[in-house]
Amino acid sequence: MNRAHEIRELNRLSLEQFMAKAKGRLLVLETLEELHLHFARSIAAVVGSNNAAGRKTVLILPYGPSGQYPLLGDILNKEEISLRNTTLFFMDEYADASGKVLPQCHPLSFQGQITCLWESLDRKLRPVSSNIIFPNQDNSDRLEKMIQADGGVDVCFGGIGIHGHIAFNEPEDGVRHSGPRLVRLNDYTVTMNAIRSHVGGDLENFPRQVWTLGMRQCLSARRIQLYCRNDVDALDWANTVLRLAVLGQPGDDYPVTWIREHDNWQVITDRKTASPPQCLL
Repeated sequence: MNRAHEIRELNRLSLEQFMAKAKGRLLVLETLEELHLHFARSIAAVVGSNNAAGRKTVLILPYGPSGQYPLLGDILNKEEISLRNTTLFFMDEYADASGKVLPQCHPLSFQGQITCLWESLDRKLRPVSSNIIFPNQDNSDRLEKMIQADGGVDVCFGGIGIHGHIAFNEPEDGVRHSGPRLVRLNDYTVTMNAIRSHVGGDLENFPRQVWTLGMRQCLSARRIQLYCRNDVDALDWANTVLRLAVLGQPGDDYPVTWIREHDNWQVITDRKTASPPQCLL
C-alpha cells in the first residue's frame, strides 16, 4: 500500500465525488453548529429509545469534540430523558508521568470538565455515579469484562485524530486488536492538542500519557458514529483524515480506517471539512 499516493488521490476528489463514493457512510452538514446538534440529538435518541423500551443503554463517549454536551443537557432536560439506566464508558483520560490519571481539578482532566453536563441536568435525570466510567490505572484490566457484563455497547460515539486515532489508539502494529491500556502519546498528538487546548502551546508540560479504551472495544460496538471536523479558526487539519476514514484502505498507520470492516458505521462532518484541502500536495 502506498498511503501517500492514496491520500493524493482522495484529496483530489471534489466534494460531490467524495460523497458519491462514500455511498451513505458520510453525512455532510452545513455548519459546525449543526454537527454538534446532530451529535447531541443522536445521543439523546439512543437513550430515549431504549428508555421507552425498558432497555439499558451502554455507550462509549469521547470528551472531545465537546460542543455537543451543553446542547445534550438542554435536550435531556427539555424532553425529560433520564440517564439513570445508562452506562457511559468514556474513551480516555490523561495521565501524569507516573501513570496516574490527572486529578479532576486539573484543567485538562476530561472527567473534571464533563461534570458541567451532570450539573446541568435535573437531579432525577442524572446518571448513577458508578455508571460514569473513565479508564484509569485501577480499572483498565476490568473494562472489557465490564462492557461484556453490560451486554455490549449500543453505540460508540467519537472523534478522529489527525493521524486517525480513535480514543487515544495511536498508530502502532496490532492496534486493531488493542485493549484498554496506558498509551504514550506521539509528537503529532501532543503538538495538536497543545495547540487546541488553550495551554498556550506548552509542549513541555503537556501530558505524554493517557489511559484509553482499545480499538477492540470501539469496534465491538453495535454501531459506530464518528464526528470529524476542522476547528472554528483557520486550522484545516481534518480534511485528509476524514477522507481516509471513509474511503482509505484499512491499516494500523491510520487506526480509524479499521471501521471500514464494521457493518454499521457512519462519519458525520461539515461541508468545509468534507471539501478538498485548499492546497493539494
